[in-house]
Parts: sequence; C-alpha cells; structure tokens
Amino acid sequence: MPLGSLRPSPLVEQATEHLRAQITQGEWPVGTRLPGENALAKTLGVGRSTVREALRALAGAGLVQARQGSGVFVIATEPAEEWPARLRRAAITDVYEVRVIVETQAARLAAGRRTDEDVAALESALRERERAAAGDDTAFVDADIALHAAVVAAAGNPVLTDLFAEFAPALRERLIDLVQLLELRAHDPNTGHDTHAALVAAIRRGDGDAAEGVLRAELEHTLTLLHRQHP
Repeated sequence: MPLGSLRPSPLVEQATEHLRAQITQGEWPVGTRLPGENALAKTLGVGRSTVREALRALAGAGLVQARQGSGVFVIATEPAEEWPARLRRAAITDVYEVRVIVETQAARLAAGRRTDEDVAALESALRERERAAAGDDTAFVDADIALHAAVVAAAGNPVLTDLFAEFAPALRERLIDLVQLLELRAHDPNTGHDTHAALVAAIRRGDGDAAEGVLRAELEHTLTLLHRQHP
C-alpha cells in the first residue's frame, strides 16, 4: 500500500493511521526497522514533528519501539488492547484486588497531604453518600465512588488521580452488580457509613495508619465475600 501524501489536517492522526496500516497489513513485519523521520516526513508530505508524534502514538499502542542509536522497530502487528477494554473484561475479584492496592495507599497519602479544601470535599462527599442512601443502587454507588475519588484526589498525586479516573467506570459497573449480587443494602441502605465516616475522620486528623487500616478492612471484607461468590 503506497503511503502517499496527506491532506492538511489533522496531520498527526492521518500520519498515525497511514503508518499503522503499513504495520497491521504486513508491509512492515515484526522486527522491521522503520525508515527514518526525514524519509517518512518526505513520503507523507509532513514535518518531522508530525512524524515524531505519530510514532509516539504507535509506541503507545504497542506497535513500535524506539531503540536508542538504532531507530524505531516494529514489535507487534496488532495494537495492544486498551486499558478500559481490559478492565471491562476482567474478573470482578481481579478488579477489586487492584482497588485494594491503589486505594489503601491513596488513603495513607491523603492523610499526610490533605488540605483544608480536601477535607471540605471529603466531608461534602460523605454527606452526599448518606443522602444517596435514600435512592436506588446506582445513585448510591455513584455517591460512594465520588467519596473514594475525593480520597484519591486528596493524595495529591496527579498520576494516581488519573489512574483512578481510568479505573472508575469499570469499577462503577462492577459495584452496581456487587451491591445487587451480595444484597449489601438489603438490611442497611447506607451500608458502610460508619467505616467511611471513620476514613474521613482519620484523613482529617492526619492519621495515615488509621486511614489505610480502616479502608483496607472495609475493602478486604468485601473482597472475601466476592471470593466466596467466585471461588
């Protein structure tokens, strides 16, 4: 498939798709060294910066890899499955195990870094969770995730915040199923309130051990119930 010159816009997206097609259609097999940036730019009719961005996108998709001093090489002919898709396919127990790891450490960090604004956001989210207990499972789960998102935000780590944002949609779907599967609200519509109140209080007073401990106990209890349902 000839590369051909590209239309003026959007150049990076077009360059990425042209190069991706060369790889996925077998024009450049695994192990092939791609032409240099200058050669690709001339063939595609774009600048080197556009080619560089396109190659970066292909690297992010797991198709190519830059090797210092050697060039850019094809390492796969099919793009890596995107993270959100993998989360949607994952077993609920696997998703929850990752949740335990990420959120307990976020709670510890939050206790050491929280600002007055963070504490206000946590207390507001806790009140909203309590109000949502009068609603259906979806409203309650949304309020619960908002509280946990506030804990992660209080950790003050933008990478951690972004990770949770990627994780949250799949977590939301699973939590709605989980609440119904385990009938967690059958006897207490505001299930887990005391634990979440204790979590907010621990972060407010800067007690990292308590914040991590109370959240770990809550999440691991639910994880134990899940393992019983999905042995």
